[in-house]
Amino acid sequence: MSLYADLPARRTRQIAGDGLVAVWVLAWVAVGRAVHEQVSRLAAPGRTLEDAGRDLEDGLRTAGREVARTPVLGEELQAPFEGAGDAAASLAAAGTAVQDGVGRAALLAALAVATWPVVLVLGAWVLHRWRQLADAAVGRRLAASPAGRDLLALRALAHAPLGSLTDDDVVGWRQRDRLTLDRLAAQGARALGVRPPEAGPTTPSAARPGDRRAGADEPPVSPPR
Repeated sequence: MSLYADLPARRTRQIAGDGLVAVWVLAWVAVGRAVHEQVSRLAAPGRTLEDAGRDLEDGLRTAGREVARTPVLGEELQAPFEGAGDAAASLAAAGTAVQDGVGRAALLAALAVATWPVVLVLGAWVLHRWRQLADAAVGRRLAASPAGRDLLALRALAHAPLGSLTDDDVVGWRQRDRLTLDRLAAQGARALGVRPPEAGPTTPSAARPGDRRAGADEPPVSPPR
């Protein structure tokens, strides 16, 4: 299945449309990343709090180990430093929690801003292109057989604007005029974005619409007496 139409004009429009949708998606992805970066900056206090808590914890625990070397009262003196170190560790954990919360908020904000424009436009365009591909595949299959070309002609006759139809089109369809059917089939194929089918064999006995029927204006022949 070809991704693009056979006709250059429609193929150019399809390629341009695909390019515009790709630019649209990339633009909103960039917007989402910018929002994520801006919200992520709110995590700076959390990082500061975590760093301060870690440094304070390390200092208190180091001091506690030094105090523990004091004879007799070493262990009793170390206990307050260990308690303060635990409190500092809780402070660092709170800073980590702040960063995690900001990270989740940044992700949700980026998705909330960028997801719906991407999904809306990309989904609609993919559905539109899928329909075009399906119609083009059916058009190529119909153009490959005489009965399919007649069906393309009927489709063109049914979907053509009323102002573009003439009496010759209707009469030609009813009389199965090959030239009219080929012209309508080519019109139906172009509407689906595929190459017009090759003209079918012209039946010698088929009359062009608008032409006089054989013997319509000839004088009647008198029977022999």
